[in-house]
Amino acid sequence: MKKLLLLALLGVFAAPDMANAQAGMAEPPCVVYKTKKNYDRNVAVELSEDRTHIVSYPHPRDVYTGGTLCTPVRLARNFRLDRRGIGPHVAFLSVTYEEYSQWQETPSVEKLESLIIDRKPLKKMYRCPNPNPEHPEEALNTAIRKGKKGFEDLLK
Repeated sequence: MKKLLLLALLGVFAAPDMANAQAGMAEPPCVVYKTKKNYDRNVAVELSEDRTHIVSYPHPRDVYTGGTLCTPVRLARNFRLDRRGIGPHVAFLSVTYEEYSQWQETPSVEKLESLIIDRKPLKKMYRCPNPNPEHPEEALNTAIRKGKKGFEDLLK
C-alpha cells in the first residue's frame, strides 16, 4: 500500500490535465502505453503489486473529464495516451466506461473483481515528457515515431 501511495505521489497515475496547462500550472507527467488487446472502452482498475486484488478503482462519476468519457487517446504505433490515471498494475473490466458511468453507486470490490477480464494487459508503458498542451497527440506521435527519447519505461 505504501508503494501505491508513493507511485501516486510521484505521478505514475496522473493523467494530463489541460486546465492546469491553461492556468499556467505545471502539468503532471503523462503516461502512454500499449495493451495486448484493445481495451479502449473498458474501465481500468489498479491491482496490488502481486495482482491478487484491486487496490484502486473509480467512482462511476469519475470516468469523465471535461464532460467526456476518460477513454484513452489513440496514438502512433498502437500506443494510447492515458486519460484516467492508470499504472503498471492496471487491469481491465468487462464493463465499458459508458456502462459504468450509468451506475448509481460504486460497486463492491467483490463485484469489480468478478468483472476483471485481464490482470496483465500491458505490453509497454512509459512516463513521458509533457507534450505541447495545445497539440499533445501531435507531439507524442512525433516522439513515439522517433524512438521515444526521454520516455521512462514503467514496466522494468
